[in-house]
Amino acid sequence: MKNITLNFPATRREFLSTSAKGAGLLAFSQFVPGFLSDSIAADAPRPETDRRILVLVQLAGGNDGLNTLIPYEDSDYYRLRPTLGIKKSEALKLTDELGFHSSCLQMSELFKEGKLSIVQNVGYPNPNRSHFRSTEIWEGATDSNEFGDSGWIGRYLDNNCSGTPSLGDPEAITFGSELPLTVQGESTHNLFSINNRPGRVQRADYGLLDYMVGTSDTKDNKGFLKQTMMDTLITEERIQKLFTQFSSTVMYPSNRLGASLKNIASLISAGLPTRVYYATLGGFDTHQGQAATHQRLLRDLSTSLSAFQKDLENKGLEDQVLTMTFSEFGRRPSENESGGTDHGTAAPLFVLGSQIKDTLVGKAPNLKLENNKDLTFSTDFRSIYATVLDKWLECDSEAVLGRKFNQLSFI
Repeated sequence: MKNITLNFPATRREFLSTSAKGAGLLAFSQFVPGFLSDSIAADAPRPETDRRILVLVQLAGGNDGLNTLIPYEDSDYYRLRPTLGIKKSEALKLTDELGFHSSCLQMSELFKEGKLSIVQNVGYPNPNRSHFRSTEIWEGATDSNEFGDSGWIGRYLDNNCSGTPSLGDPEAITFGSELPLTVQGESTHNLFSINNRPGRVQRADYGLLDYMVGTSDTKDNKGFLKQTMMDTLITEERIQKLFTQFSSTVMYPSNRLGASLKNIASLISAGLPTRVYYATLGGFDTHQGQAATHQRLLRDLSTSLSAFQKDLENKGLEDQVLTMTFSEFGRRPSENESGGTDHGTAAPLFVLGSQIKDTLVGKAPNLKLENNKDLTFSTDFRSIYATVLDKWLECDSEAVLGRKFNQLSFI
């Protein structure tokens, strides 16, 4: 996978290679001298009232779908999970058969308000249980036996689909320590990865920059470096200023996802023309002692998503934004001997926004299984991608995904 770790490059070759991938220089901006900021134009663009935005939230590690969306009337669920199974009395009932984990109170409220859609039992054929490989499959939207160098959003950008930003504006912004394959295309794009550190970055003196530019092999390289740095700094300064100027209408939870979504709300509110944002909540690889860890993670997810949606609504931006979660796989239906669950296959996926049509989509998983057997998925994750591409981003999904997938009814 082409994820790029955001460490300062050890050599000029590394620096140019990373920039060529489209990551810009934001990752290295803490080393840029302050004197350049005097020339920055920090005004934000005017909001575009018809601009549709997609926010992706990765639940890294493999979220346990059965303890997130609980089939509390299914005796096989409790047979497979005699200690980890969530009691019917503790589930937040959504239907006569399904309920959310008690930590998902805000998500259950969004569901009842018609703003949250649950897509059940999502996966893909011939599933892979490796974190690395399955994440690559989800990000690349490929078959499990295919390997590619681009992600589905990157190919969306490659195809110049409706409403992508003009040259110079970030086409996608990701929050985390790596640039995910999801946003990387076959062509070079203006992609920014930001660590969750609100406010201005700390800069060193300009000697390092002078050295890097001054030791370029050719005048062309020197000019390229200089222009790339200046372009990136202009955007980086504007983004950092928007973070610090933003006045939220709600209290976001003090966790990493909450910080990411608050920063995303600040950029959307300011009218930044970026179409895709990407945030991550990690820690879902719950092989042991799952109950307490999963409870905390679901609380972080639920409170963060709710705060983000309310913030957008208070600012009149809710019609522009669709938020979608994904995880590389679910967990096995049967609990293990360490109070946890092992790598599995399918799990539910959540879509959030004011334009939701159906709040429950797809077939529930069949739990008539022996111990240590996996779920058989009923909804291909690429059908969700195809629906988002065609109906939300207004892009031909076949051009991005390579073939047609069934449309779903959540939007």
